[in-house]
Amino acid sequence: MVKPIKKRGKKNGVREILLKGVFWRILFIEAVLLVFSLFYRWFTQDAGPNDLFWYAIRIILLVIIIIIFMMVTLKKFLTDRIITPLESLATANKQIQKDYSRIAEINLPHNSPDEIKTIVTSRTAMLRQIIKVSEERLHLVNFIKETFGRYLSQKVVEEILTSPGGHKLGGTRKQVTVLMSDLRGFTSLSETRDPEEMVQLLNRYLEKMSKIIIKYDGTIDEIIGDAILAVFGAPKSHDNDPERAIACAIEMQNCLGVLNKEVIESGYPSLEMGIGINTGNVIVGNIGSEIRMKYGIVGDAVNRASRIESNSIGGQVLIGESTYSQVNAKAKIKAMPPQHIMMKGMKKPLVFYSVSAMETADYKIVLKGSILPDTRLAIKLSFQCWTIQNKRLSPLPILGETLAIDESNIYATTTLPIAGFTDIKLKFDFCVDAHCFDDIYAKALSTEIEQNQPCTRFSITAMDGKDQIIIKKWMKEASS
Repeated sequence: MVKPIKKRGKKNGVREILLKGVFWRILFIEAVLLVFSLFYRWFTQDAGPNDLFWYAIRIILLVIIIIIFMMVTLKKFLTDRIITPLESLATANKQIQKDYSRIAEINLPHNSPDEIKTIVTSRTAMLRQIIKVSEERLHLVNFIKETFGRYLSQKVVEEILTSPGGHKLGGTRKQVTVLMSDLRGFTSLSETRDPEEMVQLLNRYLEKMSKIIIKYDGTIDEIIGDAILAVFGAPKSHDNDPERAIACAIEMQNCLGVLNKEVIESGYPSLEMGIGINTGNVIVGNIGSEIRMKYGIVGDAVNRASRIESNSIGGQVLIGESTYSQVNAKAKIKAMPPQHIMMKGMKKPLVFYSVSAMETADYKIVLKGSILPDTRLAIKLSFQCWTIQNKRLSPLPILGETLAIDESNIYATTTLPIAGFTDIKLKFDFCVDAHCFDDIYAKALSTEIEQNQPCTRFSITAMDGKDQIIIKKWMKEASS
């Protein structure tokens, strides 16, 4: 193992070391010869002090001449044959740190020793090989990052590759803000459309949403069909994770409105998305086994975000109580009054807010279309509906009759009350112009008294495109 050389005030280059070494060794040899000559003359010739003094002076002058001659000749010899080639090699090594493409640029004197020439040749070959291996490894690392960055977040890939224990099972407890989004009625829509067309539509949607999440420095933890699970605060935490999640959600909804204009022109049906956000502690890290693992998050905050999202309708951004309390303390947030719902498996009601705008030092964003004009068409249509619990239909239908309809809602009375945020499947009892309405999926929202009777607002989550055309036609004829 080579120990690092400590820096000193004086230079310790090969030139200084060689010349100083030669000088002191010659001086030592001449001093030994001087002492030996004086002792020998005194011992063999019985010379007196005066004779020995002048003899010493002559010897010293001769030594000085010899030293000067040797230093001049040796200096030129060592400089030309040893020092200059080594200094050229050292200079070339320094240049590599700035530009590794100049590894072969070493100007050696033609009379340099073969050993130094061999060092230069082997050095060049070795450096070329090192650079080649380094470039191949860098290319491989970039390939891994680029490839797996499409399946995982780029930040997660960086965390796994750079962290010493990035590939090991385990995690850490962190407070994060979880965002969950889901398209409304996409599954039923897929059943009536060509699979390739639906995949193309889904990819266009996911590409737009992914870019927005990355823009707000969120981590896409998972994409499950048309649902997205994103995290703000992992792997890296920020002071404004909840604010960034809300701003991201609002921009996602606004972007979907722009995307719908494009997809409708391409012959696709419009899409509706619900978003739920919640803040809390989770375990972040590698989850699974040595055979199969994934980087993900687990915890009650994820479950609550999923529950909140399940109560949203198309175009809504719902945030949990913990997220609202953190953001409301340091930002201007516009939201509807809190809503409470008791859900299965929960010990206390789920509380959430419907957000329409937020203003902070970094973000000022408004949910477009959050306030729509009242375009209800008064019409009475009888129907049957079934409540949906855990993706199961109730065995018996509930009878009802519409009081009004618009493009997004059905206002109706039912023979039995339907609790808020309950999903239903609705079927009209009639056909018009040789066209029978297909199944309509909706979510029960508020119930108010209209025309002296309870009227429940059902937000449409999925409707066949042909049915939408007929309703729009009715509304246009009624307004003309």
